[in-house]
Amino acid sequence: MVASSPNKLREMPAAFRGLPNFLPFDGNGYLGAYFTKAGDVDIGQLADLFRMSKAQLAETVGLPLATVTKSDRMKAPKAQGRMTEMLEIIARIKDWAGSEAQAMAWYRSQPIPALDGRTAESLVKSGDAGAVRDYLDHMALGGFA
Repeated sequence: MVASSPNKLREMPAAFRGLPNFLPFDGNGYLGAYFTKAGDVDIGQLADLFRMSKAQLAETVGLPLATVTKSDRMKAPKAQGRMTEMLEIIARIKDWAGSEAQAMAWYRSQPIPALDGRTAESLVKSGDAGAVRDYLDHMALGGFA
């Protein structure tokens, strides 16, 4: 998305206003549909997308079940941050993984040798999503694992 007008950035989900060139989060893009008009992650739609219960989705990002079942807790910055980090990683790998389901399988189970054999899921849970993004950037530029 190219920010052609100042209003275009206001239409983007709040969590991604700092990423104006990342197309999957554009309102018309792949993941734009998984956010409410207020810019929050829609946990119900995500659970449906990945064919998981809300409890399984919460576990995947390292949040307690109460966080995803109570709307006021789901709007907390930590909960929104974890969900958006997971979505960003899924969006980056979706095309080469083949589908959302396969991207989620990679996210949850594939050890990343360059990151001490940890999975993307375990890194996001521990607050190291930046390491996964750096790894994916490195791989996209033709680097080796």
